[in-house]
Amino acid sequence: MPKAWVRERKRDYYYKKAKEEKYRSRAVYKLFQAVKKYRFIKHGDVVVDLGAAPGGWIQAAKEIVGSEGFALGVDIKPIEPFSVRNVQTIIGDIREQDTLRQIIELIPRKADVVVSDVSPNISGVWELDHARQIDLAHKALEIATEVLKADGNFFVKVFQGDMLNDFIAKMKRRFDVVKIIKPKASRARSSEIFILGMHLKHL
Repeated sequence: MPKAWVRERKRDYYYKKAKEEKYRSRAVYKLFQAVKKYRFIKHGDVVVDLGAAPGGWIQAAKEIVGSEGFALGVDIKPIEPFSVRNVQTIIGDIREQDTLRQIIELIPRKADVVVSDVSPNISGVWELDHARQIDLAHKALEIATEVLKADGNFFVKVFQGDMLNDFIAKMKRRFDVVKIIKPKASRARSSEIFILGMHLKHL
């Protein structure tokens, strides 16, 4: 890991804030900021978090849904367990059918919200990384349309690039409202943005 990157991270406001507030990652604030503005996760909701490691978004979801809600985190890496009964985690690859089966078995009912912070392993070749990210976003959308209740919401990370418009068009076919979001906690020079689909359509 480059020393300059480590120094920059330690100076980062949200990195420091996450450490102080005992969150597992600075990414927690991206979700908090988006939910505060668009209110797509509510108290009592069932939330599925794809690409959940190390667990920052699960912490955010847990706080928002409260004790009457439920959060399930999914990642190909192990996630340190949570000591509350209404949060569970599984190791799974969202590209594999078995992962979808496990999600359906573990959630108490159809999900109200699916969130995805899934990223590919970054190669440094922009076209390749963008293509891989969009492919993962499509996989996350497939899972969302299987596990969401009618009228449910989906929040997904994407990288900007020439394949993004097609993905947004697909989102618009599946959701009544589609928003493009760049939370304040997302680094300005980062190419990541988030797409919010609200109210899954009845097809």
